[in-house]
Amino acid sequence: MHAHTPASSHLLNRRSFLGTTLHGLGGMALAHLLDRDGLLAAPSPVRPLIDPSNPYASRTPHFEPRAKRCLVIFVTGALSHVDTFDYKPELVRRHDTPMPASEKLITFQGENGNLIKPLWDFKPRGQSGKMMSDLLPNIAGHADDLCFIHSMTGKSNTHGPAENQMSTGFTLDGFPGMGSWATYALGSENQDLPAFVAIPDPRGVPQIGPRHWASGFLPAAFQGTAFNADRPIPHLARPASISAGAETSTRDFLKLINQRHLAQHAGDSELSARIASYELAARMQLAASEVSDFSSESAATRKLYGMDDPNTSKAGFAKNCVLARRLLERGVRFVQLFNGSYAMGEGVGNWDGHKAIATQYPSHANILDQPCAALLTDLKARGLMDDTLVAFVTEFGRMPTFQKNANGRDHNPKGFTVWLTGAGVKKAHSHGATDDFGHQAVQDVTTIYDLHATMLHLLGLNHERLSFYHNGIERRLTDVHGHVIKPVLA
Repeated sequence: MHAHTPASSHLLNRRSFLGTTLHGLGGMALAHLLDRDGLLAAPSPVRPLIDPSNPYASRTPHFEPRAKRCLVIFVTGALSHVDTFDYKPELVRRHDTPMPASEKLITFQGENGNLIKPLWDFKPRGQSGKMMSDLLPNIAGHADDLCFIHSMTGKSNTHGPAENQMSTGFTLDGFPGMGSWATYALGSENQDLPAFVAIPDPRGVPQIGPRHWASGFLPAAFQGTAFNADRPIPHLARPASISAGAETSTRDFLKLINQRHLAQHAGDSELSARIASYELAARMQLAASEVSDFSSESAATRKLYGMDDPNTSKAGFAKNCVLARRLLERGVRFVQLFNGSYAMGEGVGNWDGHKAIATQYPSHANILDQPCAALLTDLKARGLMDDTLVAFVTEFGRMPTFQKNANGRDHNPKGFTVWLTGAGVKKAHSHGATDDFGHQAVQDVTTIYDLHATMLHLLGLNHERLSFYHNGIERRLTDVHGHVIKPVLA
């Protein structure tokens, strides 16, 4: 017979409670140390600790970053990789013949015709001998500094969803842009300028417009601020009827009222963020005006970029490139620079070369090539490339064939080229490959998720540990996909 055990003996006594608590604290400490050193097998998602009253404060990355800031040059309309960066001798040899195993190939705008060789000759560039076309000769002059990813793939062959994916990681609307993710995680190194600036093309905005730089479900403080050299931030300048002294006094009085109001509503993060946003806008009245003032730029700089070119679109883009450099050197965390606009119609203001690529592309190249190459030269000369990551992207590539009864190439998300340069990236390197015609990626195939994971990695962030809890899901820029493209890392 077993002795009867009183029910009270199963209760946790004071000594057992204290002992169990101490063991739990030790386990928590061990988990923290393992997580800090990256030794946990499956680290949980992490949301950065953000002070609502100072959401733009600089925050510590997950690990030592290679880059402190990032510039994304987004060429809208889908730049043709087979006419610029992806050299395919077989495409030249089989010019004007059917692509093998592609009878009645149907793509975005319908049936495709024959293979068409690059419309501009490819030549070896720099000491590396990288083959690049004559369409963008100034950018080709930087071949020895560029890291090409020739096996990029996307999920959509339609401009809007494809632009969405390149900037936000998702083809659907409503998700935060990559710049918002970076500033949400890292804050800013300049408290007088926005942490994330989008610079639209002087001719207008890309197809999805502000969704490129929207904060989505992230706090509104991390939305990008859009302005360019010709169109400064609206409603920022002090009206002439108000003196500087009156404005300062009004601002000080408003700050006092805001502080008292906040004290009565302690813990209201939305109120704190709104006050912080207004105070940033006030500081920007001086800082934003200064960063957009090009009067201190030398004649040599103006000539380098083509700022005084008679082609006003080129001069406008050149000024935008200078603005990008000025923002980066002042500590702005993320700059998104756009080349191309849909405001002027299909293919006219962007690289959407369906109908007359031979005549459309040279005009776009004239706007893009010199200023973009000058920006790379200038960043390098000023030492900014040492801690700046530059990504040159487009929403997808174009077909190696011409469209049926047309003189242009259709959309192609199955294989295209992007390139990186700057901090933490290999120079004169090519990763991945498309097939013999540039139709689809076949070697070391990469995705936009991988590109985003790599960019975050270079900023010191583990994409699997950067999330935001939204509608019951731990959301991240790379969804549930993506791997760092380690072969491109220096």
